[in-house]
Amino acid sequence: MAPFYKQVTEELQLPLDQALLKKMDETNKEELQKFDDRVSDAEQNQGETEINEALLGKADYYAMIGDRDNALDSYKGLLEKSITLGTRIDIVFALVRIGFFVDDNVMVRSNIDKLKELVEQGGDWDRRNRLKVYEGVYLMSIRDFKGAASQFIDTLSTFTSTEIMSYHDFVKYTVLTSIISMQRVDIKKKVLDAPEILEVISDIPYLEDYMTSLYNCNYAQFFRALAEIEQTHLRTSRYLHPHIRYYVREMRIVAYAQLLESYRSLTITSMAQAFGVTEEYIDKELYKFVAAGRLNCVIDKVNGIIETNRPDAKNAQYQTVIKQGDLLLNRVQKLSRVIDV
Repeated sequence: MAPFYKQVTEELQLPLDQALLKKMDETNKEELQKFDDRVSDAEQNQGETEINEALLGKADYYAMIGDRDNALDSYKGLLEKSITLGTRIDIVFALVRIGFFVDDNVMVRSNIDKLKELVEQGGDWDRRNRLKVYEGVYLMSIRDFKGAASQFIDTLSTFTSTEIMSYHDFVKYTVLTSIISMQRVDIKKKVLDAPEILEVISDIPYLEDYMTSLYNCNYAQFFRALAEIEQTHLRTSRYLHPHIRYYVREMRIVAYAQLLESYRSLTITSMAQAFGVTEEYIDKELYKFVAAGRLNCVIDKVNGIIETNRPDAKNAQYQTVIKQGDLLLNRVQKLSRVIDV
């Protein structure tokens, strides 16, 4: 990966090992020459299919060594040639992977849109499933955890995209995106009881405790597991690292809301004990979320009690109808004045 090595040393201002760089450059030159020889041989003795295969191999090699510009030029040159639909789809998949590698979400989004069009034209079952995984990864990287979880769960039993992540990582991301975005009943049905997840989850550190402790309302264990998940899986993930603070905050809100739903009121002391933290911590946590409208409760600091005030769904719908009705009447009045004029 000589091109990527040079880029990293420049960006991070690290010392460049000239001997290592020279050795890598020589290896790349030899490998690329082999592809050029294959292209020349195919042009002289074989057909268009063999030429395209050799050119595709060269483009893949550029991508493998981190030479973004040459890889993009090579792939785009192939897309302009007469190639099969399957090859065209595979090339756009490669462009998506390059976009992930260089953290270019615009490039990823545009090529996923191209993939959807190409797959609709005649993509096979495997490529359709791979597209769901790629789109799920993209949605996860832009913090659309609900959309990502939906895509991941759809492909749990048919995952084949090992070129982008291992199956263990895929299960990890499926659990992490599902827990934060799905309802409790759906989590039980689609995640906790999913045989594909149960088969490997014990091999992924802290994930099983994280998943089951929240569902089983063991909040102290859940808080410990959440801390381990943050250190072990969120901070080490290129996709979730930018969203660490958001993810951890939202999961704390999920846990608090789940406990509060079970009571009309409870003491600050008992809630602190349930989460294995101090009363001062719970008080500081809750007042921020209550003030922001994220938790439906009030804190009676004098008596040390937290009282829940569940929102009235029917009243909320009534207020929405009134508000929308007022807007509609205002627009009708404006339109009538225009017509009268």
